[in-house]
Amino acid sequence: MDQNKSTWNKIAKILKGEVGLLLILVILCVLFSFSSKYFLTAKNILNVTRQISVVLTIAIGMLCVILVGEIDLSVGSTAALAGIACAWVITTTGSQSMGMLAAIIIGIAVGSFNGVMTVYGRIPSFIVTLASMGIIRGIGLVWTQGKPFSGLPESFSFIGAKHILGVPVSSIVAVILLIIGYFILHKTKHGVYLKAIGANSEAATLSTIPNNRYKVLSFVIVGMMCAIGGVMTTSKLLTASPTACTGMEMDVLSAVILGGASLSGGIGTITGTALGALIIGIINNGMNMLSISPFFQQIVKGAIILAAVLLKRKNSKA
Repeated sequence: MDQNKSTWNKIAKILKGEVGLLLILVILCVLFSFSSKYFLTAKNILNVTRQISVVLTIAIGMLCVILVGEIDLSVGSTAALAGIACAWVITTTGSQSMGMLAAIIIGIAVGSFNGVMTVYGRIPSFIVTLASMGIIRGIGLVWTQGKPFSGLPESFSFIGAKHILGVPVSSIVAVILLIIGYFILHKTKHGVYLKAIGANSEAATLSTIPNNRYKVLSFVIVGMMCAIGGVMTTSKLLTASPTACTGMEMDVLSAVILGGASLSGGIGTITGTALGALIIGIINNGMNMLSISPFFQQIVKGAIILAAVLLKRKNSKA
């Protein structure tokens, strides 16, 4: 009994700063449950966790980049290219582990390029990743000649489409990454360094924190997360498309910003990002159940980002 009480106390302590997001989540669930009797079923809730698993995975990496005061607009393109590399290697060699390794290498390469160009090329990350977004998507289109890459074995669908005890494997992977991210960002000096660099770069330098190294590392991390997200997407569809994950940047940024992260750096939490991703997933799922047009959903998500930024600015001035 005491152990259960201690566990609940720890969870309450972690969620203490996310009361507002929890309230929004509850309000959305209540509203959508009135709209559809299927919304609050266990099957649909698990479906939501599966739907947000890729966004949440990439958002963990995006949070690291935003904490140091940078941004990455190339996440969707990177995930698509990593998925293509994974599918190509698997169909060529027959090895699924080699395919996933190839995806990770692509993610690290893209992240390293973005980080080095931003830090040592002294080009704003917005410009670097905007350019790499187009370059990477173009490489994927040239590689596949604009056609989806298929022919993957059925066994490869385990990560993206299968379940363990009724829970989607992709959701389990995202939760494991979430726990690792929480530990690194909130329990180690590396997380403190990332926040310190974003909060005050000059002060961090005077404290002998290697700013440049950590900034490049943050881009490498988001590249790796994109690779994992690309593998999940390819595994789910058993197809790698050069146009996969188009517009993923919007959902990922919405999750991180809605979760309380500051675009100027230094502020943000893993739990906030997770709740932000869950809110975006609930909104997408609810609007799909109400048969709301995907075009209108884009308007809603854009409005959510604006509202979150305006609310944060108002609170910071108060």
